[in-house]
Amino acid sequence: MDIFIVKNPGALTTIQDLGRFGFLDRGVPPSGALDSSACRIANLLVGNQENMGVLEITVMGPILEAMEAADIAIAGAEMGMTINKTPVPAWRSLRIKKGDVIRIPLAEKGCRAYLAVNGGFAAPVVMGSRSTFVRAGFGGFQGRALVKGDILKKGKAALLEQPLLLPSEFIPEYPKELVLAAIPGPQEGSFKGALDLFFTARYEVTAQSDRMGYRLRGPLIEHDPDAPQSIITEPVVPGNIQIPADGQPIILLVEQTTGGYSKIATVITADLKKVAQALPGNIVIFAQTSIEEAHRLYREEERRLEKIRALLSLPRLQTVFF
Repeated sequence: MDIFIVKNPGALTTIQDLGRFGFLDRGVPPSGALDSSACRIANLLVGNQENMGVLEITVMGPILEAMEAADIAIAGAEMGMTINKTPVPAWRSLRIKKGDVIRIPLAEKGCRAYLAVNGGFAAPVVMGSRSTFVRAGFGGFQGRALVKGDILKKGKAALLEQPLLLPSEFIPEYPKELVLAAIPGPQEGSFKGALDLFFTARYEVTAQSDRMGYRLRGPLIEHDPDAPQSIITEPVVPGNIQIPADGQPIILLVEQTTGGYSKIATVITADLKKVAQALPGNIVIFAQTSIEEAHRLYREEERRLEKIRALLSLPRLQTVFF
């Protein structure tokens, strides 16, 4: 079913789901929503399965004209969405009708928002996922970001019987200074003289940041004199923090499969959503943690989402349509 015609695509708007897994040995990264938590909640707010296709909107959003009635929800970065130029709130479902114009302007807090529609945005499933991998040109909408004139489709689904609202205590803040929990390694042995500096320094997010990785600027991290300056290229995972030759850390994300720079630490999975919402100029501080604490925080995040999943099915959380 045709659901939107793209009047303006915004800065970088792509179809994503929760990712494409099992193909790293063929050089295919997971892709998927950088802030998987906001993606999952946006889908839940329109009655979807959490892995359905959504629009990932980066920094500045699109202008879309509705071609049919539908339920939509936006979650993640604060972007001040309007429908027919009337401001509407995020983190809840909204009923739209044919001819409505949805505008999603510049991000005020955070970097990425996720727009879900009931039935999910339709796109061919490639290697088990609808996610767009722009560099390779496959997945999502014709393997690319949206452009003016595109017509987006959605899956079949009934409209909600009542609107759904996320309780305010579950809505995240997007501060300009981020503390990211990280575990030393896998090559922390090459930085014995710089590890304390790394875990106390303040780094600035640079404009050279994208879905492949976030480049930071701050105190130089140098290899130990007797350590190799690089390694044989090996597989990487989202959250790995590389130290290239210029000594400025790079946090790797979902569109990288291998790397030949030594990795001083790894951001824990539960904190990757914070990286996804960081804007150039934001400050990053790394806090050393353990694998046991990383697992505990991951389980805590899953319990939080399980609670949201349960709460959204309760009638007392329903509210009026906008």
